[in-house]
Amino acid sequence: MSKKGAQMFKNTPFEAIAKSISNAAPQFNASAVQDAIKPAQDNLKAWADLAQRQAKEAQAVFAEAFESMKASKDPQAALEAFKASSEANIAMFAKNLKESTSLSVDQFHAAVDAIEKSHPAHEAFSAIAKNLKAAASTAESTLGAALDKGNAFGASVGSTSKAKKKS
Repeated sequence: MSKKGAQMFKNTPFEAIAKSISNAAPQFNASAVQDAIKPAQDNLKAWADLAQRQAKEAQAVFAEAFESMKASKDPQAALEAFKASSEANIAMFAKNLKESTSLSVDQFHAAVDAIEKSHPAHEAFSAIAKNLKAAASTAESTLGAALDKGNAFGASVGSTSKAKKKS
């Protein structure tokens, strides 16, 4: 075994990483790294903004429900307050899920666009990209329709029970 071959087996993973870093250091371009990280930072910021807004909405719905329950003087009023709170929570959940899905699909579309733009066979990947984006949009629409139907069903059940009580 040559001296060079024997040296290769003595390297630790850390030495290999250090060598790779030192070899690549002169080619490091901070501007390019920042440009590459920007889409990920923008995506994280969008999720943080959405989560913060949804948390504030949830807090407001909870506070309203708490005040409504606290103000109830009889069991029937408390039950109605609880029911209204449940309906508000379901509507908020559906809205939040739609917003989250929309953000996910938008970010998926952007990622597919970026891949398509940098793909070596741009024209060949174009049809695949179009189908991927269409599938994601269809999934978003299907989820939205299911949530709308669920909300409509919940509202019809609520109105049916109100009609029975009045009879």
